[in-house]
Amino acid sequence: MHAWLCETPTGPDQLVWRELPTPEPAADEVRVAIRAASINFPDILIGQGKYEFKPEPPFVPGSEFAGRVDAVGSHVTHLKIGDPVAAIGSIGGFGTHACVNAANLIPLPPAFKLEDAAAFAFTYGTSHHALIDRGQLKAGETVLVLGAAGGVGTAAIQIAKAAGAKVIAAASTDEKCATCIAIGADATINYSRENLRDSLKSLTGGKGPDVIYDPVGGDYAEPAFRSIAWRGRYLVVGFAAGGIPALPFNLPLLKGAAVVGVFWGDFVRREPAANARMLGELAQWYAQGKIKPVIDELLPMSEVKTAYRRLAERQIRGKLVMVNGA
Repeated sequence: MHAWLCETPTGPDQLVWRELPTPEPAADEVRVAIRAASINFPDILIGQGKYEFKPEPPFVPGSEFAGRVDAVGSHVTHLKIGDPVAAIGSIGGFGTHACVNAANLIPLPPAFKLEDAAAFAFTYGTSHHALIDRGQLKAGETVLVLGAAGGVGTAAIQIAKAAGAKVIAAASTDEKCATCIAIGADATINYSRENLRDSLKSLTGGKGPDVIYDPVGGDYAEPAFRSIAWRGRYLVVGFAAGGIPALPFNLPLLKGAAVVGVFWGDFVRREPAANARMLGELAQWYAQGKIKPVIDELLPMSEVKTAYRRLAERQIRGKLVMVNGA
């Protein structure tokens, strides 16, 4: 097998494409022949040694991938060779093969494209857990999605629309805003040239959004929160902009609003049954055509460093997916 190996977690430049012994699965594992893998923002942080999860080097990065089972451990009974699967909560995706604990694999229906599956669980799991579970989104409410053209942002737009909400998508370019409209957003704000608070006031008739989905953090968090509706829910999803906002605590009081943390990774670990039900619902929505990953481009697995660079420079609409055998 071949894989991108991280020997020193100081960034993607030190990744090396290596030939490695093809691993044999342990009793509770299966080996996956990887067809496709996508890159997520935590992959950047893991590669820099800055994420909560710090694998011991050397390791193969890549936390979200899909392929087919090509070897099965002796204790695994629900999967067989040839089954299509997606992996979550793991590493090893930026290569040709990976051994994965069977509990971290999602069996896929035959009609689920492997390229879509590699760009699905992380973003749609995060966004469903945020909006439906933590945010208690109701039909008819208005959602503001910050960073709306990224992976979790495009997923949030589709999930909010499937739930019957009105969606205002905020992004940094007209091209990104056009992507958001194409997948169902009702209105957009280009916050590189529009005043966020003024635009929200106009688009909501002065009421403000009921739910704010924020995977960005940084300078837009406070003006967004100042615009939130009475009894609104501000979903703290991540800090892709790099800065962690310092929100004045009087604002939740004055707005009667809640600041709600969203950590899908720990939700998966602590509430596996609830996560399984959620992923089952998302798979049904995919089959019904309600949701579909926005894939910016399919790249060969050899272009992993390009994927890291484009994600770090915010040059992606939706997800970048790397494929083997392209």
